[in-house]
Amino acid sequence: MGLSELSVHSFFELLGSDAAAPGGGAAAALAGSLGSSLAEMVFALTSFRKQYAQFQEETEAGMAHCAALRTAFLAAMERDAEVFHGFSAALKLPKQTDREKDIRSVAIQDALNACIESPLHMMELSYEAIRLVMNMPGKTNFSAASDLGVAALMLGAAVQSAWLNVRINLSMLKDREKAAAYRARGEDLLKRTLDISNAVYEQILSEL
Repeated sequence: MGLSELSVHSFFELLGSDAAAPGGGAAAALAGSLGSSLAEMVFALTSFRKQYAQFQEETEAGMAHCAALRTAFLAAMERDAEVFHGFSAALKLPKQTDREKDIRSVAIQDALNACIESPLHMMELSYEAIRLVMNMPGKTNFSAASDLGVAALMLGAAVQSAWLNVRINLSMLKDREKAAAYRARGEDLLKRTLDISNAVYEQILSEL
């Protein structure tokens, strides 16, 4: 059974256990899925409301987009656990001979790349989702404005959490050129997502 198929109680029980996975990566993906789901809910509470009729087409498209992002975040959660187990397996490879050491080293570096690309993908999803949220104030049901603010905060938390998971693995990557590229990509996604998240939060807060 996948992580996303567990009950809420079972998931958090597993998250709080001494198992190394799920961990921070899964929590980052969960935050992203929560943010996307809340945005989807706000769209749903807006759909076919006379006051927002002029935005109906945009509302329906946004609702579908958020649903797809919610699913993508849950898939990213599963992927994150998968790549972590791959990294753990690489660490356990034999290292008695020079050849074994070489094979193990390559396997570890390959696994590290996967462990970096996984949270970077979550950051990309967070940015995609926050761009949807950015356009929602004023076009969606104001009675759900606080929910929209929470969506923005959850997506901000998701991108920051995923970034921490990128950073902890970057230090172990031997290819420093690739590490620099990963870092630049992540820093850009972090800034753009947080700028929008914070702006949406402040806008909504000022209107409540």
